[in-house]
Amino acid sequence: MNYQKLNLGAIDARTAAGAPALGANARTSSPESNYWRRFRSPVFIKEHAPITSIHFVPASSVAPTVPAPGSDQANNALINPLIPQASSTGGSTSAAASSSQRYAVTSGTKVQLYSMRTDKVVKTVSRFGDVARSGNIRADGKLLVAGDDSGLIQVFDVNSRAILRTFKGHKLPVHVTRFSSAPTQVLSASDDQTVRLWDIPSQSAVRTFARHSDYVRSAMVSPDNPSLLLSGSYDATVRLWDARVHENGGQVIQMDHKAPVEDIAIYPTAGGGVALSVGGPVLRAWDLMMGGRCIKAISNHQKTITSLAISMESDANVSAAPGALGSIGLGSSGMRILTGGLDHLIKIYDPSKGFKVTHTMRYPAQILCMALSPDESHLAVGMADGTLCIRKRELKQSEIKRRQERKAALIGGSYDSFLQGNAAAAAQQAGSTMGPGQDAGRRSRDDVRVASVRSVKLKDYDKFLKAFRYQDALNAVLRPNVPANVTFALLLELTHRSPIVTATNGGPDGIRRAVQGRDDVGLEPLLKFLLKHASNPAYVDIVSDTMNVLIDCYADVLGQSPLLDDMLGRIWAKISDEIKLQRNITQVKGALEMILARTALSAALSQP
Repeated sequence: MNYQKLNLGAIDARTAAGAPALGANARTSSPESNYWRRFRSPVFIKEHAPITSIHFVPASSVAPTVPAPGSDQANNALINPLIPQASSTGGSTSAAASSSQRYAVTSGTKVQLYSMRTDKVVKTVSRFGDVARSGNIRADGKLLVAGDDSGLIQVFDVNSRAILRTFKGHKLPVHVTRFSSAPTQVLSASDDQTVRLWDIPSQSAVRTFARHSDYVRSAMVSPDNPSLLLSGSYDATVRLWDARVHENGGQVIQMDHKAPVEDIAIYPTAGGGVALSVGGPVLRAWDLMMGGRCIKAISNHQKTITSLAISMESDANVSAAPGALGSIGLGSSGMRILTGGLDHLIKIYDPSKGFKVTHTMRYPAQILCMALSPDESHLAVGMADGTLCIRKRELKQSEIKRRQERKAALIGGSYDSFLQGNAAAAAQQAGSTMGPGQDAGRRSRDDVRVASVRSVKLKDYDKFLKAFRYQDALNAVLRPNVPANVTFALLLELTHRSPIVTATNGGPDGIRRAVQGRDDVGLEPLLKFLLKHASNPAYVDIVSDTMNVLIDCYADVLGQSPLLDDMLGRIWAKISDEIKLQRNITQVKGALEMILARTALSAALSQP
């Protein structure tokens, strides 16, 4: 192979000679363009066959622990590399760090492992009987899986390059092999129109999904749920599968891309609720929570889009709107979507701005695959002429520190505080744009503001309240033109003007004196008011206290007044409906908290 390390001047020389330049937005200057231009000093490596797959070692989801000598965990680590082990300290830590700084490049009949530090080949796996496909490294860096055009799937030990498992079942070339988010399972997709989920220890197929009608060239397991699989086929469909479902062959959602699907992806946020697919010159976004509804279709390439990548920690636009799609829990900059195609271009999209193209990179040949490293310091692109291009950027210390703090907060279970911290930071950033007179929250402590004193004319209910005429004060605030917050403020004041509640006095004395001694006509305005606001969360406590006093005062006459009975019955029905609603909301809240906790933890563990 031929290594060529080129600087930007060399790229300009290539452009002058007639080759397309890297970085089509050379004339523009914006935070977005400046960020992506930080991927510089490209290294070009020439292979003898097209580069069909690039895969970086993903961030490990195994918490670092130290196995005791002679323990089962320590013995398993020595005996069976198929079982994922937690990394230990000392030499094992350095070995684990070294294995994580690698990426697999599949070309021709071999899969090569490159070092991210030196961009040199450190391992070569060539034990294939045909063209190799889709080399994929497990998160612990110990296993490599790859398929080939003979239909075989093989699992290799990265260190010894020994074949540990061979899966036989596909009849045609296997173009997709991936480790599942469950580390003892492997996903495969083949030209025989099937998608299979394999169990590594038993060396058998767990499930086979066979409803596609053409080649399946893309597939992946949901990062949040190992039972959910997504696949894209040349039959122009994207299908979501559930390994727990047996009806309809396991298919739960079918989406029509309207062109042969080349690559797919799932957002690693929001519970995996958004999927992406590319095929032809079109990128489509799908809302899986809404049954696979297409929420966006974008066509900015001139030829077929062949690959997808997602940037989760982009600092390209620090002014992204808080709460924008993809920005929750990921800092203020949000995510970016990268697409590469046969038109030699990589397009970068901002989902928070309607998938607007924010930057374009140009490469010298047709792009077949690309990958972004987990720490987003390396961008690797494979081309049809056998050229591998690696571009790097320097990671700022502030960026590294911010990611470490975010990961520590999420793993520690404080993701709620973390999200609130993001909201506070966004509010502070928005407040920095306020003009004079609008920044009262940021005044100096030594500033003194002298307010003019004006005499205030008391309202009728204030005069009655000062004179301890509680019934008249309550009647005054129940008039139609009095705001509800004023009425509740009076009821709260009456509660505060009560002695300690005992078994003898039966309740707040202030409210009791205000409501007792009334007939049907006198009670009707109060009951109507309480009925209107019985389900208002801001006032539910005051409504409950007032209703308790009313029932206690008028328990003897219940059933004797049709008007009173009707009003109390309506209030009871409304409160019952509200209790049912709150119970359902509590159940939904619990489910959402579980999804958010799982997603936040996955996002943290995906960071280096």
